[in-house]
Amino acid sequence: MPRPLVIGNGKMLINFDDRLRMRDLYYPYVGMHNHIGGHFSKMGVWVDGQFSWLDDDGWQRSLRYMRDSLVTDVTARHEGMNLTLHMEDAVHQRENIYIKRVRVCNHADTPREVRLFFHHDLNLNETEVGDTAVYDPTLGTVYHYKRNTYIMINGRTDEGGIYQYSIGIKRFNHAEGTWRDAEDGELDGNPIAQGSVDSTISFRLTLDAYEEKTINYWITISDSYSHVKRLNQYVVDNDPNHLLTRIGVYWQRWANKQEQDFANLSQDLIDLYKKSLLIVKTQTDQHGAILAANDTDILQFNRDHYSYMWPRDGALVALAMTRAGYDGSVSRFFQFCSDVLTKNGHLLHKYNPDGSVGSSWHPFIQNGEIHLPIQEDETALVLYALWEYYVHSGQLEYCQELYASLIRPAARFLASYIDEELGLPQPSYDLWEERRGIFTFTCSAVYAGLKAAANFAKLFGDDHRHTRYDEAAERIKTSMARHLYDEKAGRFLRGIYLEPDRTISQDPIIESSMFSLFSFGVFPPDDPRIINTINAMKQKLLVKTEIGGYARYENDYYFQKTTDIARIPGNPWIICTLWIAEWEIAQAQSLDELTEPLKKLQWVNRHAMESGGLPEQLDPFTGEPLSVAPLTWSHSTYVMTVTQYVKKYRQLQSTAKEGE
Repeated sequence: MPRPLVIGNGKMLINFDDRLRMRDLYYPYVGMHNHIGGHFSKMGVWVDGQFSWLDDDGWQRSLRYMRDSLVTDVTARHEGMNLTLHMEDAVHQRENIYIKRVRVCNHADTPREVRLFFHHDLNLNETEVGDTAVYDPTLGTVYHYKRNTYIMINGRTDEGGIYQYSIGIKRFNHAEGTWRDAEDGELDGNPIAQGSVDSTISFRLTLDAYEEKTINYWITISDSYSHVKRLNQYVVDNDPNHLLTRIGVYWQRWANKQEQDFANLSQDLIDLYKKSLLIVKTQTDQHGAILAANDTDILQFNRDHYSYMWPRDGALVALAMTRAGYDGSVSRFFQFCSDVLTKNGHLLHKYNPDGSVGSSWHPFIQNGEIHLPIQEDETALVLYALWEYYVHSGQLEYCQELYASLIRPAARFLASYIDEELGLPQPSYDLWEERRGIFTFTCSAVYAGLKAAANFAKLFGDDHRHTRYDEAAERIKTSMARHLYDEKAGRFLRGIYLEPDRTISQDPIIESSMFSLFSFGVFPPDDPRIINTINAMKQKLLVKTEIGGYARYENDYYFQKTTDIARIPGNPWIICTLWIAEWEIAQAQSLDELTEPLKKLQWVNRHAMESGGLPEQLDPFTGEPLSVAPLTWSHSTYVMTVTQYVKKYRQLQSTAKEGE
């Protein structure tokens, strides 16, 4: 199930599903540790003897954000209860504080008592074992703790603080949890439980006919009781309403920190652009890791998740954010990569947010041969993105510090990890992590990475290394034209496979990743070979349903919905559709030629969730999100495409005026 609402501050990340349940609570890293883990922490309402959780079918829900902000704008209406709840959620931009404001509107013509219930199904440090939940009468709060994780829960209305509470056992010895205790509108007041525990608290409001009143609810998180208590007091002393307003102002300032030109883009496309910047920010840990996604429902498919830092995804996200003017938000990514770089100068498959090595399915041995279990593009693209970071930020000192620890060892590896006979990078896993060979995308990335390293060497007066890196890149480019271009087909191949006896087999599958040939600067976008390759992609990868969009490659099996490959080569992906738009922008010679990429930006906007979140891929028949949502890469690619579109629009507009 997608996560249409995500809020965070680089240390704490909270995700809500489309039924307004809190499904993920990450701390102290974005993407690690998840103290809910996909279970349901939810909200309920009791009025006139009737009880309903907000995930029940009787509620009509609208899930949005405030404009240019990471403060939610949520409405839930229940006709049978004659109630509407207007909710705003936010995480403090600096402190580990989550604040929720609920405005309860009584649509009845009589006074009524309304009780709001908040259920907390927490698994501290990702396990139910050994948790404690307790009511603290000195503070009037409930808190959960285990070792160095403390989560304190509080709130208030005009009538006072927590009205009732219940703490108990969940999912053990037939105990369902304290949420069951709430459904009669009363909580039994049990003050403590240990083991597999949960808690529920309630607040009481008395509303006149047609009156509206507000409840404030908040959660603070820390590594000690004393600090979590201080954070709770900070909310009390500063007024949660005031804090929520300040949080909203901060994010609006952040999303509009510089004057931006959006050419002829409509307001909805501009809104999605700013929303994408904000969502990328929530997926970026303060220590530098840029997480792929944090939707834990993907666990049901393979018992693993996307809450990892893939260096490739991170590099391309950092590239997009840098070009959009948000280089400061991703600067620590490069230090993260420097810290985890192996002694050999390459990066591994993926990493946890704390820098430890993530799970992998790449073996050290295949067909009896030992090889490096890497995706070489991941190392190369970090260098490519770092050079762009320098060009846009001018951070000479920072890049100089990384020259010896990251740039030189990574470039040395890229320049040496070459098949001498072919002149191409040695086999590695492709960007989709599905096959091992020598791929056009990987070669393009290595070319770009070596060119970036050569630029840095020249910048720092290291002429010997500049020559070595530049010559290695040019050799790869020449070899790509020789071995990866299919003269008969008139286009580039996805890749080639080097057999043990050194024979070569071609991979003719049309794949969207071949956009890298021009995007990473190997060949110009108007090169006839590139034009033919992109045209083949546009013809073979178009999803021929009402949904449209472009697939990853022919006969893509991942979440495959049909074997009708001629009509639906694979599910439409946001990034793959935008890669086609990127080429259309790059080769456009007139404003009229920007019509097609503009349509693709509009296509992305149409298929965003109501909140603006972008999934990885779509169901080709219904357009519903598939796999994880939001996907950081989808949002950053939208940011990148908008940035390129506006730049090209202004260039062509200026050229047209000069010709008048």
